[in-house]
Amino acid sequence: MEKIPVTIPYFDEKEAENVKKVLESGWVAQGPVVASFEKAISAHEQIGYGVAATSCTTALHLAMAASGMTAGMDALAPAFTFVATTNAIVQTGATPVLVDICQETFNIDPRQIEAVIDRDYQERDGRWYNQKTGNLLWGIVPVHEFGLCCDILEVNRIANRYHLQVIEDAACALGAKIGDTHQGGFGNTSCISFHPRKSITTGEGGMVLTDDAALAKRMKELRTHGSTVSADARHAGKGFLLPEHNEAGYNYRMTDIQAAVGMAQVDKLDDIIREKRRRAARYDRMIADTLPEFVTPYVPEGYFHTYQSYVCLLNLNALHLDSIKAGGEYRNRLLQKLEDVGIATRQGTHAIHLLGYYKNRFQYIPEDFPNAYACDHLSITLPLYVQMSDADQEYVVQTIRKTIDQG
Repeated sequence: MEKIPVTIPYFDEKEAENVKKVLESGWVAQGPVVASFEKAISAHEQIGYGVAATSCTTALHLAMAASGMTAGMDALAPAFTFVATTNAIVQTGATPVLVDICQETFNIDPRQIEAVIDRDYQERDGRWYNQKTGNLLWGIVPVHEFGLCCDILEVNRIANRYHLQVIEDAACALGAKIGDTHQGGFGNTSCISFHPRKSITTGEGGMVLTDDAALAKRMKELRTHGSTVSADARHAGKGFLLPEHNEAGYNYRMTDIQAAVGMAQVDKLDDIIREKRRRAARYDRMIADTLPEFVTPYVPEGYFHTYQSYVCLLNLNALHLDSIKAGGEYRNRLLQKLEDVGIATRQGTHAIHLLGYYKNRFQYIPEDFPNAYACDHLSITLPLYVQMSDADQEYVVQTIRKTIDQG
């Protein structure tokens, strides 16, 4: 039985060579290689500063904390995203307020952002306050889902109108663009991930990108227990003296071992994205010809999708199914049958309001965010990685066709 994983990181001998050099140096914690990796990623994305962290989740928390998000505040976030987006908000003490998405793009719907603000918030002295809780509306945390930028220009317009801050969750979107502008290049802080399912990986890891030098400096201090001096700078001077700690910070430091892997990976990034886009276009053609039961990913004109994941939706009409619930049950049976024959798949991501913590805390029901609910039940992530062959893709599509035909 052929085995097709949902994704595989793309490594060659360079990663091992880089790690060997770090091990031989004796400096394996956060140090000069992390600094080089930060510069390489920020240069690729054409953004001033990078601040590496242990994951995109801690990068988000770091950016939020450094930007002043705290208890007594609300932050708007999409109802369809990986739980890290809202968990990071919770970790600051603030309250995530969900907003429904555009089903076509899987990204936050700007029209719904304004609807939520106008419905639930009241203006007072130029700030907006939750009419039920009294919380100050701090800002918006939009997500660039699966490698496609959200309508960040419209999000920014709304943020300016209501005097809100924006932090972009770009976990999936390293290299994604609108026109010639990369994610994170629209005037906001953004956070990216180096998890093994992303385009490039450091095992675990993340990074905050910003053009704000003062904010970058503050985040670098906060990620190292609030230290005012980095370890490599300390050892370059009087290494026996410990730095000052003027506030309680975090331990969110990436290691030079991870960054060594990242330095090899970033050299491959453009080639990885190019190949994934080529294979995604091939999926588009094959599915259009073979699987009317699938809706392929939508890309607005002028957007550059990196296809961190290739995510389709089931077409209920083509399957003669009369409800989202029935579609979800069908989807799960289909994915189980594919797994049984060696093809790994996934649902796209979560509808946050269906997850236990958020459902119980806020008393959500499925109908509160209908598009997120639909995408939770109907989305399918197909295998996509650089090492795929044409034969692998044909096997995936033909096996799905055969499985659907068998009922």
